[in-house]
This record gives sequence, C-alpha cells and structure tokens, in this order.
Amino acid sequence: MIPNLTASLDFHGQALLLRAERQRLIAGNIANADTPGFKARDFDFASALRAASAASSAGATAPGEGIAQGVMQPGGQPAPILRYAVPAQTNLDSNSVDMDRERAAFAQNATQYEATLRFINGSVRTVLDAMKSHQQG
Repeated sequence: MIPNLTASLDFHGQALLLRAERQRLIAGNIANADTPGFKARDFDFASALRAASAASSAGATAPGEGIAQGVMQPGGQPAPILRYAVPAQTNLDSNSVDMDRERAAFAQNATQYEATLRFINGSVRTVLDAMKSHQQG
C-alpha cells in the first residue's frame, strides 16, 4: 500500500529535480550571453523524465531513493543528456545564446516547476484528508 502512495510523489519529485536542473542550465546560458564562443545547452525534459520514470519503475533505483540511474547522478544531481542549442542566426563571436529563446524557456520552465510543486502539494493534501477520521471534519 505504501508504494502506491509514494509512486505519485516519486514521479513528481523526479520531475521537480529535472525542472530545477533545467532552470540552472538555462540560467547558465543567460549568464554567458556575452561570452565569446559560448555554446548554449539544453535537454529534452520529456525524454529525461520518461527515462527517469522507466528506470524507477523497472527497479533501477534503490528502495526509497526515487533517483533514476543514468538520468540522475548518485548524489541526487540530475544528469540528463545535454544537447547544444541551434542558433537562429550566426554571431561574429560564435556565441549561440538566443536571449529571446532563453527567456521564454526560463519563464516556461519556472511556470512548470511551480505547477509540479502544486501537484505535490495536492497529492499530500489528498493523502492527509484521506487519513482524517469522519469526526475530524
């Protein structure tokens, strides 16, 4: 019964870790917008979450850890497959950071991070409400 209760939280926890890693990566791209020769990096969140979920459901993680091997490093830091961003236009300094794309990705990822937090909060609230007796109201 306990694994059923924690399955949703494990999934959202992995999503939260990946969202935080993606936010850190995008922030790094923005910070290096003026660095000559810097190549912007990103990863496909959906495939990284799919890999984390598949590894977790296949038992590739130690019980209670919720960290997918191959997608997460042993210390709990995400390690998704990073790809270079394709620049929309060339620069003289070979920098591939497109500030419009990075700002949009940053805002979208922040919104999705907050939505994941709300899902976790809702799941915990549902479990707590289910544990209340009918006399507690």
